[in-house]
Amino acid sequence: MRSICFIQLIRRKGHFASGRGAQGGFTLVELAVVLAVIGLIIGAVAIGKDVQRNAEYTKIKNKFVDQWEQAYNQYYQRTGVVVGDSQIAPRVMVNGVSYTAAAGKPTSGGDMATLVPAGSEPAQVCARDPEAGVMRADTPFVRDANDLRAYMTRAGIRMPPGRAEGQEDLYVYTDTNGSPQEIQVCFQWNRPGSPEGAGNVMVIAGLTPDLARMLDQMIDGKPDAQEGRLRLRGVANGTPNGPGIEWAANNTFGRDATPDPVTGGTGAGKTRDEEQVITLTAIYKMNQ
Repeated sequence: MRSICFIQLIRRKGHFASGRGAQGGFTLVELAVVLAVIGLIIGAVAIGKDVQRNAEYTKIKNKFVDQWEQAYNQYYQRTGVVVGDSQIAPRVMVNGVSYTAAAGKPTSGGDMATLVPAGSEPAQVCARDPEAGVMRADTPFVRDANDLRAYMTRAGIRMPPGRAEGQEDLYVYTDTNGSPQEIQVCFQWNRPGSPEGAGNVMVIAGLTPDLARMLDQMIDGKPDAQEGRLRLRGVANGTPNGPGIEWAANNTFGRDATPDPVTGGTGAGKTRDEEQVITLTAIYKMNQ
């Protein structure tokens, strides 16, 4: 509408000038109005991009992360066990069916930090092979064994739409450089003493630093990488009641960068606009 008014203004100026036989010009007031309109349009476009990104991140929280948490809880309500656990002899562990206690030891309970040494935990439950290095261990996906989609389908649980049919565990979005990124969710059991907390958790891989911080803000009320239900994978809990830490990177770091674990959240990286933004893996503690 503003562009049409601007064109009509130009036409009127030209008409008046031709009627007088002389060339007409714009007054300073008219030029100021036009420049102001152009500035408003540019500002609206820039603000619109940020609003659109915030809306997309909110959608990821509401339509993907929250719905996977609901699917996990619905599985527990319908079967009486968490995903992958034995319904005959529950271990209260994700993929507990693959855990066998040592002879003479309790099936679950007791000193689990000693009974289950680090590295011997049950494999994570996924719907496909995770990207190398983003999970606790690069345990291969086995169809119909540690198979997230198979467990949900057998229990009649409706999964989030995700990326597409058969890819419900994935979600695709663009980072701040416009490059495509993919989120993958899995579930696993963490032994006592695990850096990011013990118990059953959702593993969320493929989060850009700004998305991870926004999710943490919405879930825990503040973006803290080592406290609350949503944490950065591999970051140990700090001093009780002490200050937390920043998430380990920001959007100035490229995909293959290794930011400093202390200053990475606030320090400057060397990524260019043509590169993919670095991604992080978050651990989301479940209630069951």
